[in-house]
Amino acid sequence: MASIEQLLGTVSGFLWGWPLIVLLFGTHLFLTLRLGFPQRHLLKAIRISLRREKEGAGDVSQFGALTTALAATIGTGNIVGVSTAIAAGGPGAVLWMWLTGVFGIATKYSEALLSVKYRVTDPDGTMSGGPMYVLERGLKMKWLGVLFAAFTAVAAFGIGNTVQANSIAVLAKETFGVSPWVSGGLLTALTAVVILGGIKSIARVCELLVPFMAGSYVLGCLYILALHSETLPDAFRLIVSSAFTGQAAIGGFLGAGMKEAIRFGVARGLFSNESGLGSAPIVAAAAMTKNPVRQALVSSTGTFWDTVVVCAMTGLVVVNSGDWHEGLAGAALTKTAFSHIPHVGPAVLTVGLLTFVFSTILGWSYYGEKAAEYLFGPKVVRPYRLLWVVAVLVGSVATLPVVWSFADIANGLMAIPNLISLLALSGVLAAETRKYLAPGMIDTAATEE
Repeated sequence: MASIEQLLGTVSGFLWGWPLIVLLFGTHLFLTLRLGFPQRHLLKAIRISLRREKEGAGDVSQFGALTTALAATIGTGNIVGVSTAIAAGGPGAVLWMWLTGVFGIATKYSEALLSVKYRVTDPDGTMSGGPMYVLERGLKMKWLGVLFAAFTAVAAFGIGNTVQANSIAVLAKETFGVSPWVSGGLLTALTAVVILGGIKSIARVCELLVPFMAGSYVLGCLYILALHSETLPDAFRLIVSSAFTGQAAIGGFLGAGMKEAIRFGVARGLFSNESGLGSAPIVAAAAMTKNPVRQALVSSTGTFWDTVVVCAMTGLVVVNSGDWHEGLAGAALTKTAFSHIPHVGPAVLTVGLLTFVFSTILGWSYYGEKAAEYLFGPKVVRPYRLLWVVAVLVGSVATLPVVWSFADIANGLMAIPNLISLLALSGVLAAETRKYLAPGMIDTAATEE
């Protein structure tokens, strides 16, 4: 088992190293330029995303699709992952993570646009879409769509289920002394109640849960930063300066150069907001929308909220605490940074982790379900949901070091066929964008079929 774990860790480290980082971030930059900086429509996109009325064919509102995608995206990476990046790459990693989110908006926009354009209506009247359908219908490469769906189904049970359940169980035991069987049983029951009702049930819960969990976490971080406001300007300067020069430190931290700041900041940012992985457009395809560009704008706000806002808040709290140079990393660094504020800090962290992780389980259940349905047909949906519920309990009571690495590998492999479709169909993306987002037409064409 130790040798298998080591092998998977090596493969995962290579896959999430410079090759994939360059490919993903390069795609962010290319699509930003190719589509004329779709980030400039962010305020318009936010306004559209807050509407919940039915605006076209689909299964859930645009807001429901967005919150479901955010539920899957906002998770431990926004809290623990940020600290991991800072510990390995120094404070400058925060800026590179933030920039990854800014440019990643273009990729998330592109994924959603193609998924809506090439989605299909199932025999029962529901919508199905995502990179597998884009690859099959847009590029006529069904074999690559099958590969993407297979990677997604595997990654879902790992990064979207068992490891998330395990995180909640460990946190509940360490913080409240609750047995993993108790917390796991409760989590399993809650998951079953939500996901057995399908995407409409998941979206209803996410519409309530996501704004609460993200809003309360950001407000908590702002409160913590306000209490230490005198050192905040120095923290900002340190983040910006060390992003381009590197930052050596004392204690257990050995020092990080600019190369490490870029590598870990970009890698954690990409892993957190999932722009380019192809997961979020699966639920974007289920949205009630009048045209592909309209939902693409809504989906693009997900990367903004996830990385540009939530990850940035965590990064500021951790850097401003000064604990990053004490040799701490990951969850330990996050816990120490937030514990500087008695009662409020640990409460913000605990509530944030619990809600973030539970929402990830809900969102990824739909991703995995649609991938399995693409591979095996509608008959697999019900058994898949039941298996998903059982996996939550297994993840809560088991130790899963191998699953982490295996899930990371599958997660990274999802990105490759998805990025192929984005780059190969960039002409389609540009044409659709010109059609609906031509100068002076954003308030009319983007709202009409």
